[in-house]
Amino acid sequence: MDAQAADPGRILLVNKPLKWTSFDVVNKLRYKLKIKKIGHAGTLDPLATGLLIICVGKMTKRIEEFMGQEKEYTGTFIIGQTTPSYDLETEVSEQKDIRGITPEMIQAAAHSLTGVLQQLPPQHSAIRVGGKRAYEFARAGKSIELTPREIEIREFEITGMQLPEVHFRIVCTKGTYIRSMARDFGDALHVGAYLSALCRTRIGEFRLADAVAIEDVEPMPPKDASGDAMAVNPLD
Repeated sequence: MDAQAADPGRILLVNKPLKWTSFDVVNKLRYKLKIKKIGHAGTLDPLATGLLIICVGKMTKRIEEFMGQEKEYTGTFIIGQTTPSYDLETEVSEQKDIRGITPEMIQAAAHSLTGVLQQLPPQHSAIRVGGKRAYEFARAGKSIELTPREIEIREFEITGMQLPEVHFRIVCTKGTYIRSMARDFGDALHVGAYLSALCRTRIGEFRLADAVAIEDVEPMPPKDASGDAMAVNPLD
């Protein structure tokens, strides 16, 4: 059997570094592994870290399948302040007094944003509008009309409060923008909020605990004439 035809491809679980784009990770691994057929299953913003599924070879056919799976994130909102991008990409543009905000109000805001929701994507997003990315318009100072999308927030847990920081864990469906969750969370409290830190900890059954750093990704072991790997690769 031809070794290349027998190769089923593989999945790599990578911990995306801060300030890297998902495309940066793919390009780095394409060069490192010397392979052309490679892609990621779900973008992470440059200011987010965490689990990125990289599909290599024939596994690229399953990218859409992986993208559709449930996601889990942990992170931090800063309440009482807002930014145009809903995160740290842009400077704080408005501040409000949060002295009246109680833990009960914060829990109630999280509860109100749990379940099936119509979520408006951020202006600073990669959604295409008229052939351009929405963030291109936003960075040029232009506001465009975006359509709300149905999402489901299956779990919204407040894991800590050191105001103005509110720490959270969110389990959600495909297409959820956690930056928009920051905006909506701030609106529910009537003081505004933005996302200051975000980490993706799970996609379906794949977990960040099983991911490796980019520099630790190893090439596939050599194959014998039958197409079978001659050594076991922990990332197969």
